[in-house]
Amino acid sequence: MTAEVRTLAALEFKGRMITVTVLRVLEPTLSVLARDLDRRLAEAPELLRGLPTLLDLDAVSASLDSLDICGLVRLLLERGITPIGVRSPSAQMSALAKKGGLLAITSDGTDVIRRFAESKVQMTAAPVTPAKSPALLITHPVRSGQQVYAPEGDLIITSSVSAGAEILADGHVHVYGPLRGRVMAGLRGDTSARIFALHLDPELVAIAGNYRISEYIEDRERGDNMQVYLHGESLKIEKIKS
Repeated sequence: MTAEVRTLAALEFKGRMITVTVLRVLEPTLSVLARDLDRRLAEAPELLRGLPTLLDLDAVSASLDSLDICGLVRLLLERGITPIGVRSPSAQMSALAKKGGLLAITSDGTDVIRRFAESKVQMTAAPVTPAKSPALLITHPVRSGQQVYAPEGDLIITSSVSAGAEILADGHVHVYGPLRGRVMAGLRGDTSARIFALHLDPELVAIAGNYRISEYIEDRERGDNMQVYLHGESLKIEKIKS
């Protein structure tokens, strides 16, 4: 393994928590890194797409002279990953970050959070009517290729979610119908967020950056009246207790 995706790191900007993905680079050779990333992204192609990503280069600190940072940035961008900075940099890492057009992130993350929070990047969503409450209510099916995101609250869907669809929420996700697509709750790092489904058969489930793809969801974890929650750093999938 040449790269490791860590749990989303929560950072604060103007009193608001923002989460970013931390990508730990374990191998400075780009061809090897690309092969490993492609294998990981084949398992979960949308998990990192569009999310701001910090690079952790500590594991390759002895090989920084041989690391093609500009090539690494291009490699990530071509795969839909958005690198914005280098985490906890030394003076050498700061220079490398600058060479690659990235920010050298201090321990409190102020610079990266300002850049991210003040940007106008928005997720592409299926046409919806925003709810007047913190929860976003969707009453129509979410079809393959569509994405629905509920910022700063829960997402409630009273219809089905097809395979190939993606639903995301900063809070909980409730689906009162078949859930067959990709679902992510606690998108900004809320580890108490849960996923509830009338019938669960997903391609991917994720809470606060911790995820499982379909191949690692057992038959007993699929079916009617299921919930997904985070226990420590492990996802638990079980029947909703009556």
